Parts: sequence; C-alpha cells; structure tokens
Amino acid sequence: MSLLKNIHSPADLKRLSPEQFPELCQEIREQILAVVSNVGGHLASNLGVVELTVALQYLLDTPKDKIVWDTSNQAYAHKLLTGRREQFHTLRQYGGLSGFCKREESVYDTFNAGHAGTGVSAAFGMVEAREQRNEKHKVVCVVGDGAMTAGMTLEGLHHAGGTNKDFIVVLNDNQMSISKNVGAISAYLNRTFTGEFYARMREETGLLLRKIPHIGLEVQKIARRAEELAKGAILPGLLFEELGFQYAGPIDGHNFEHLLPTLENVLKMKGPVLLHVITKKGLGYEPAMENPVWFHACPPFVRETGVPAKKASRPSYTSMAVDALIKVAHQDKRIVAITAAMCEGTGLNAFEKVFPDRIFDVGIAEQHAVTFAAGMAAQGMKPVVALYSTFLQRAYDQVVHDVATQNLPVTFCIDRGGLVAEDGTTHHGAFDFAFLRHVPNMVVTAPKDENELQHLIKTCVSYDGPASVRYARGVSLGVPMDPEPTALPIGKGELLREGTDVAIVAIGVTVWPAVKAAERLAQEGISAAVINARFVKPLDTELIVKTAKNVRCLVTVEEGSKMGGFGSAVLEALSEEGITHLRTKLIGLPDWYIEQGPQDLLRERYGLTADGIYTGVKALFGASVATDEATRLASFVGSLPHGDEQGS
Repeated sequence: MSLLKNIHSPADLKRLSPEQFPELCQEIREQILAVVSNVGGHLASNLGVVELTVALQYLLDTPKDKIVWDTSNQAYAHKLLTGRREQFHTLRQYGGLSGFCKREESVYDTFNAGHAGTGVSAAFGMVEAREQRNEKHKVVCVVGDGAMTAGMTLEGLHHAGGTNKDFIVVLNDNQMSISKNVGAISAYLNRTFTGEFYARMREETGLLLRKIPHIGLEVQKIARRAEELAKGAILPGLLFEELGFQYAGPIDGHNFEHLLPTLENVLKMKGPVLLHVITKKGLGYEPAMENPVWFHACPPFVRETGVPAKKASRPSYTSMAVDALIKVAHQDKRIVAITAAMCEGTGLNAFEKVFPDRIFDVGIAEQHAVTFAAGMAAQGMKPVVALYSTFLQRAYDQVVHDVATQNLPVTFCIDRGGLVAEDGTTHHGAFDFAFLRHVPNMVVTAPKDENELQHLIKTCVSYDGPASVRYARGVSLGVPMDPEPTALPIGKGELLREGTDVAIVAIGVTVWPAVKAAERLAQEGISAAVINARFVKPLDTELIVKTAKNVRCLVTVEEGSKMGGFGSAVLEALSEEGITHLRTKLIGLPDWYIEQGPQDLLRERYGLTADGIYTGVKALFGASVATDEATRLASFVGSLPHGDEQGS
C-alpha cells in the first residue's frame, strides 16, 4: 500500500512512524523521477533533499511554522507533502504547478523565489514580523551551499546573527558526500553540542564565570574560544559562529537516525542557529549522481538511460554565441569571460576548454561579476560577462554605476533573453531592453539569427565602451554561417523588405516572423516594409524615419516588455522627428508577469508569431483605412452646399 498516496498534508505525515520514512522517501523519489523524466525540471537537487524535507515537515507545525526554500527549485518533495501530489504531473506545464515555490499556489509556500540567495533575508524578515506581531512560531530557511556564494546570503546572516532572535538556517550542502564514520562522529558530536543538557550547562557555566571578580569575563572568553577550537578542529563551523550563529553539524542528511534527533534539538535552541546537513545530489538515480550538473535543470529524458528524450536538431543560440566568442578571443588576448555560477548554462565550459586561464566563475554573485569586469576593463582588458537576462537584473546598479558611468569596454552576453518557457515568471528575460536602453553610453543589440549573432558579438567586443548582445533560449534557425565574425556599423539596422502601406520594425527573434507576416500580407494586397533594427540603442532613426514617411501605419515587434522597451524607443524617435501622421501599434509582452509554458504557446498567446504579427498589422491597417475613408467622407460632406443655398 502506498504511503505517499495517503498524505494530503503534513498532518498525515505525522501519523507515520519514523521507521516508515525510508519507504516514503523511496516513493517520493519515484514520483519525482516519473514526472521530471517526462516534463523536465530540477532533478538532482530535489532527489537529494527528500529526507530533509520529510524531517522538517514531520517536526514542524506547518503552515503555522514557516519554511523558506532558498531558490525553491529544491521544493518538489515539499509540494508532494503539502497537498499537491495529484497535480504534480502538471509540474512546470502551462496552467500547472510552478517549478518553484509560489504563494498563490499554496499556503505552505511562504515566499516566491527563483533566484538563489534571497532565502535568508526573506526568512529573517518573517522572524522580525513574528516579533513585531508577538506571535510564537518557528522560522526555518533551507539554503543550498551554492547560495553561500551570494553576497545577499551573507548580508542576511550578518544581520540575523547580530540579534538574539530565534531563527534556524539549514545549510543543505549537496556538493560533497559523507562517509559513515564521519557521519556517525559528527552526528554524535552534534547531538552533544545541541542537546538540552549541553545548552543549559553552557548557559549556567557562562553565568558562573562572569561572577568571578575582575577576571570572569576574560575567563569566559577563553573558555568560549577553547570550545570553538575544539569544535573547529573537526567541524567547519567557525565562520557561522563568528557571524553570531550557533553551529550544528555537519550531519548526514539521508540518515533519519542522525537527522531527526539533531533537528529536534536544534528546534529547541534559542537564538540564531545554523544546521549543516550533507546531502547527495541525485540520490536514488545513478545518472543524476554521476552527472549532477546536467541533471540540475534537465529537459525530458529517457529514464532507463538518462539521455535526453529528444536530441536538438540544431545548435543552441547559447553554443553559437560561445563559438563566436572563442573566435574573437583568438584574435584578441585581452578578451576574458566571466560568469556567475552558470558556466555550463551559458555555454562557457566550451570557452574554458580553449582558454582555461581566461575564464572566471565568481559564484552566485552577479553584482561582483559586473564590478569585477569593470575593474579588469579599467586596466585594459576586454571582459565579457555572460549571464541570463533575469540574473543580470540583480546587478543593475553595477551596470550603471561601475561600468557605464566610466564608459568601460565591458560586453554583456545576455542569454535567455525573452520567453524561457517552463521556468516561468522569475526566469523570463522580459526587461533587459527596457532597463538597459536608457543607460548612457550603453549599446543594446539583439540579432535576428545565429549568423547575425556572431557578428554582433564581434561588434560589441570591438566597441570601446559598454555593450550588450541579447539572444534567446533554444535552438538556432539553421541559417548559413559566414566564415568569420565581422563587426557591424554601430546603430545601423537593415531594410529587409520595402513596402508602401505598413512598416514593421522588429528586433531579435521576432524579425523572421515579421518577414513571414509581411509575405502573407502581400498576398492580400497590403505592402509591408520590414526593418531588422539590430540595435535598440543607438536606434537607426534615419532608416526608421525614412521608411515611416512612406507608409500610413507602423508596428514594432519585440520579445520583451512593451513598457519602456524597444517599441517605446521607436515611438520616441518618431516623436522627436515630428512624425505624427502614422497609426502605430506595439507588439510585445504586456505589463504583467508572464506565466510558465512552452515558448511556442506563449509566443502565440502574446502575438509574437508570424500569424500574430499578421493579425496585429492587418487590424491596424484596417483601422487606418477606415479612418482615411471616414476622413474623406467627412471632407466630402463638408464641401456640399447648405440647404438654403440649394433652394436659392
């Protein structure tokens, strides 16, 4: 009989005995594997955190007690235990469960998070809210070891450790395994260090030492330091102790005999506490344990073999961008590559194979990555910072203050620009056009295909100032490639198709759909010009204005936010040039957070396909024609003689 099928909330979990937990964990892993192999998702970390999730939900009183999952892509088991088992097959699908925690989805999801490093700050905010409201409940933050490289995590620990507020941080360390001997010793020591007797003895000893005249405080400090040294000789906790946290661990996060009593003791401790738990990524699935990087966030795969269910027919934009970067790096030794814990995701592992001494992975520290690049650029280097669009948002001040104000030659390779499918709201690259185009000195570009991508990378790294090239997630178009990247004139677009009725001004991946839309419009007698803008900034105002003067309406198309984005830039340029006769329409992403779903489906919904552009243009053109007819009719009626004149 299935244990998991009878768990509809953590209350059902509490009816089980701990002896049943290993069987339950096996069922949870089976469910995660079945779904993720079918729809894709974050597999390795979720397989590794199952026992910890069960232990937390068993010992805590959720949702009264709060669990904050940093990043929250490790919360699949959490979802299965909190009433979402029957919907779990919809994970990351359009209209289905989010791949991350989502407050709108469940009362057990306390905080929405898709970017690592936010958990400690959010959870400690909940601690302070609890104190302000005079409430009594636990707050636990589960943070991955990767997030310890994020400055925001350390800022949160620094703040929380300087207080005496009850707060528990669980460090889910899944980058190293733990042997039985080490696990047993650390579990024993941990139970000693966290037991109620030890905590009471430690407090009473401190009171006694402080009462010794003249030297009490000094003796207490010496005793405290001796304790730290004894623990530090076998435990890696001094850093957290110095930050003001009581440190417990490390313990084996897959052994309930260690995990449950230790966690139970930690939950009774006062003040800030950090529990260090060692887990194994991909536990229970051999391919994920052997290759945890690939299975961190994987597409659908064949479960029996671990290989992708579908092999891409063409290279990705990511790989084509790195290929171009490698080519230009051969030509210029000043070019170096920088990323923030996304070497594989941004494709820079290929760059690393060719230039192992010219690549820097700074961890989950996007702000540092950008200012680090600025420092290198200030000393004559040509750094290229490769980040996902949604992660570049985290370093906006550094882009403005440290790079652009000094007009430093830093190139930003912005991966995952636009719609990124199943990762949803926190990962769609909707805002980079808007937040970069108004920064002085910044060049903002996006290619129509992979061939233009290689040329724009060459353009950006050749430019003596800050520049960005933005490209989409997914496979490239398969267009013919020029042998070598060539720098393009800054701020110059191209007229792909002439027209006399409508102008379609497109950028990035929307250009070729715009061409197809124009071809369909031509079949209905509507002559549509198509401009590949290439540059959001500086905009090719000359080309756009020249084309606009010969048409009656103009449409802009972008896979980004309409609010302040590329289309807004075009309208501003037309206004500056006094072009007022045009009817205009902006096609792009609306002013709300875009939901998860396949790229093709989302593009269709928001009018970013050839059919969507055709429909938008035709509606605008039809309205323009109707307006012209109405104007002509009104003019004709106005020219007729009045009744008294006819009768005279």
